[in-house]
Amino acid sequence: MSPPPGGRAAFRRAQWRVLLATSFCYLFYYTGRQNFGWAIPGIRDELGLTNTQIGWIGGTALAFYGAGQVVSGYLGDRVGGRRMVTLGAFASCALNWTTSFGRGFWSLLVPWALNGYAQSLGFAPGSRLIASWWDERERGRAFGIFTFAAGFSSVLTFGTAIWVLGRFTWAWVFRLPVLLLPVGGLVFFWLAEERPVEPAARGPAGATGPSSPAPSIREGAREVLANRRFLVTALGFGFGNWARLGLLAWVPVHFLGAGGKADPAATWITMALPVGMALGALAAGYAADLLFRGDHARLIAWGLVLASLAAVALLAVPRDAHPAGIGLLFLAGFFVFGPFASFTALSAELLGHRLMGTGIGVMNAIGYAVAAVGDPVMGMVIDATGRTASVFLVTATVCLAGAVCGHLARP
Repeated sequence: MSPPPGGRAAFRRAQWRVLLATSFCYLFYYTGRQNFGWAIPGIRDELGLTNTQIGWIGGTALAFYGAGQVVSGYLGDRVGGRRMVTLGAFASCALNWTTSFGRGFWSLLVPWALNGYAQSLGFAPGSRLIASWWDERERGRAFGIFTFAAGFSSVLTFGTAIWVLGRFTWAWVFRLPVLLLPVGGLVFFWLAEERPVEPAARGPAGATGPSSPAPSIREGAREVLANRRFLVTALGFGFGNWARLGLLAWVPVHFLGAGGKADPAATWITMALPVGMALGALAAGYAADLLFRGDHARLIAWGLVLASLAAVALLAVPRDAHPAGIGLLFLAGFFVFGPFASFTALSAELLGHRLMGTGIGVMNAIGYAVAAVGDPVMGMVIDATGRTASVFLVTATVCLAGAVCGHLARP
């Protein structure tokens, strides 16, 4: 059936409105999660917690985030992402404020773990919403834009955290940046809409909407876990996530030094990491469609190999070597986060529309389970070696493991 007059143009506008609204909301999501690394030196100095204990707090939050991805992905298939993404934004803001009043291990761990679950309401439902509006021919670019927003969210988080720490104590890192989250949630709820049930008459070929009821969560998980290529992809996502989140959590610690204070020039160097991540996501999204011709697994493998090389170089560079540090942090961020749009797009392609939300949720659950183990491991390695630079050696190793998974995920 051919689209009615003006139907294709209206559909195109709706595609972009949903993509940009979802990206705008997710631009603020990381202010409620990646702020944790900036509070670590203050928590360690004021509350007397070890790096290992802090690693367990971060790791538990990642475990809750990963487990929540399964539920949120399933609910995204059932009820859509519009309400869930908005709910997650408001809940995360409230739980960040609760965390800011923690005065010990458990009073920090419990609200921060619950915040991990609240944060899980954003990615899988939002990704499912985007994938339902964009067909496979353009999905790499669409997810590239979405992942660029996620990467730039790290830039925003780093920038606001640096500003806050220059004026207030560590607790305010959990209070001020997250005030942007409800704003993003409200704008998203106002502009976004679920994909129409029968869009074929209006949309381009291949961008089909829901055509059959979503399976139960048990049936969906069983089908998803039976796909070998998907499982390898999810494991690779886990190694990539370990590397990305380890850098975001421990690079600020490396440059801030003891007590959470450092030379302002050294502190602002850390901005090169999230800037590289944001631009890497955008560039890789276009490269997946135009250069790799939809071969997302190959892009993943190459990106993580190059990220591993950048991490090895960072291990060898002194902390006060500012020009080299800026360039290498940028490259590490660029290559470690660039493949993330391809992880999501590959997951959607392997599982199809009916299991899209569930599959993305399961992939995130596996991915963040690996990262949850990685956070305390990094803390233990730093405690054992006495060098925060050890994080780069761990990063290089897990990036290579992720690259192997990317290679094995190819047909």
